[in-house]
Amino acid sequence: MSQSVPDFAYRWRGMLVSIPLVVGIFTTWREYENAVVTWTVAGVVFAIGLGIRIWSQQHLHYRLQAKTILTTTGPYVLARNPIYIANTLICLALTVASEKLWLLPITLLNCCLVFHFVVQHEERVLANAYGDKYAEFQKQVPRWLPRLSALSKLSWSPSFLGASVKAEAYNLLFLVPMIVKELIEKSA
Repeated sequence: MSQSVPDFAYRWRGMLVSIPLVVGIFTTWREYENAVVTWTVAGVVFAIGLGIRIWSQQHLHYRLQAKTILTTTGPYVLARNPIYIANTLICLALTVASEKLWLLPITLLNCCLVFHFVVQHEERVLANAYGDKYAEFQKQVPRWLPRLSALSKLSWSPSFLGASVKAEAYNLLFLVPMIVKELIEKSA
């Protein structure tokens, strides 16, 4: 049985969004050689992306030992896909860390394309699981661009913060290849 494009993208999303990052690691063409600037920008953008993932995890409870429900709180008040927004920021940060600034638009376009199809798959699954409740959520909350008018609906809760940090800590490992690459280039 053949897979649809959204199903394929969902299944292979990690590999597909990594393609520009692999190029960034293994090429040295047209690098921007200012480690202070690249690592500062990369660090800030990476931290924002990781922060959004942790905040999303607090509400989503995916990978946590907690009951999962249709999540409509926290960052899910602003946009339906904060995890993929965060993943895009992390990919952009890693591209900056690779010193291949020319890869930024390619990375962004790649993430947008892959996550577009991934979200199509997930929306179909969520519509089947939650029916009218999910349809109403889709009407109320934009898919990608946060609705800033919903900022007043946000509230802070420390619930699941420790577990969410622990569940998302693996994302720091994505920095390792970029750090190793930088160390190899410095020693050469």
